[in-house]
This record gives sequence, structure tokens and C-alpha cells, in this order.
Amino acid sequence: MKIAIKAEPRSVQGTGASRRLRRESKVPGVVYGAGKEATAIQLDHKDLWFKLKTEAFHASILDMEIGSDKSQVLLRDYQMHPFKPLILHADFQRVAADRKIHMRVPLHFINEATSPGVKVAGGLVEHVMKELEISCLPKDLPEYLEVDLGNLQAGHSLHLSSITLPPGVEAIVPKGEDPTVATVVIPKVMTAEEELAEAAALTAAPAAAEVPTTNQKATEDAPAGGGGGAGSKPTVKDDKKNMKEAKDKK
Repeated sequence: MKIAIKAEPRSVQGTGASRRLRRESKVPGVVYGAGKEATAIQLDHKDLWFKLKTEAFHASILDMEIGSDKSQVLLRDYQMHPFKPLILHADFQRVAADRKIHMRVPLHFINEATSPGVKVAGGLVEHVMKELEISCLPKDLPEYLEVDLGNLQAGHSLHLSSITLPPGVEAIVPKGEDPTVATVVIPKVMTAEEELAEAAALTAAPAAAEVPTTNQKATEDAPAGGGGGAGSKPTVKDDKKNMKEAKDKK
């Protein structure tokens, strides 16, 4: 799939210059690689915004036109504003026809609904991997990789070794590993007894919290002032002692 993108050389750089560009609906960017010096560029914000929404733009060789110069590039990175619909910056890498590139390409899953694990056993497909990092020459770069789940059984997994890669394309994975790409799981169905037990547990929890513990009950029953402190209630013996002390003073 051919995707063309236009850019213009950018002569001014710096934070202030980038802000002015954004106010003019331009996106500052840079193109580097292929043994050439990095080139500062600016792109139309609206055009780049809609291209970023297409899957192929992220995993394809792009034909970039910078003034009268034409290059084949890859989108390597872009930065978005934290909360505004605004592209802050974009990085592109030139590609050389004779040099392999590393790229992450999306996985497209087919025949999920007709697989035995879903159609017969009523399972659910879990996509463990949604993209795969590959190495290839620019001419061999696929837009996406197709993963056929037509024979996947319930409780089984599809591994990377089961996927046929296009000619000239190699998967980049740790040596000796065969990662899981997708699996079919059977959702757990609760029995009537389990549902009743769960409902009873939820009902009993608030009721148990309302019953005071032994320590709480003892605290509530204790006098406010303690045993013999300043807030304790005077006894008859204390009254007689006080009357005798007053009489002796006279």
C-alpha cells in the first residue's frame, strides 16, 4: 500500500518556534537515518492527524516529499498533547533498500467465530499478542500479519511457531522462546448453589459489622470518668471524710 505524505523544510528551531508552528496548524518534525544528516521538517496538522488514525500509516513505508526531495521513510515516534487533540512532534526514519529494518506490525485474527473452541465449546478467544516485532528489507515489509484461528480448540493456545511469516520476514523474539499469540478459554458459569452462597456472604457482611465486639461493649459499659479519677462519682464514705475534715478545721 502506497502512502504519500508531504512536508516542508523547517529553518527555525526551538521551543518558541515550535509553538508558533502549532498555532499555524503545523507540526514540527525531523527526518533522519540512511547515512544522511537529520532534516528539520514541518507537516500539516490536519493531514497528519487523519493519517495517524489509519493502521497502515504506522506499519508501512511512506513516500515523503520534502520540497523537491523525495524519500522513503517510516514513522518512528510522535508525541501528543496530554489532553488536547494536538500533535506536538513527529519523528521519521529514512530507509535504505539494502538495509533491514525492525518494525512492529499488527496482527489480524481470522476465523475466530468458526473455531471449534468458540463455535462448539462456547469459549472466548484471548489475544495475548496484538502486534509482532519483525525484521526485513523495506520491500518485504507487510502491512499486517494474518493469524488463522480456524482450528483452535478450547483450552489450547496458538504459538508463534504456528504462524507462517511472509518470505523475507523474521520474527524478533528471545532465542529458544515460542510466545503464545492467542488462546481459547471457557468462561466459568456459577451454579445456583454458588450464586446463593455468594449472595448470603454479601448480605451477612454488613450485618456482622453492626454487632459490637467484646472490647467495644466493655468500653461502652465503663463509667465515663474511670475508677478513681477526677470524673468518678463520690461515695458515702467520701462524704463522711470530707465532713470530718471540715469540723476539725473549725
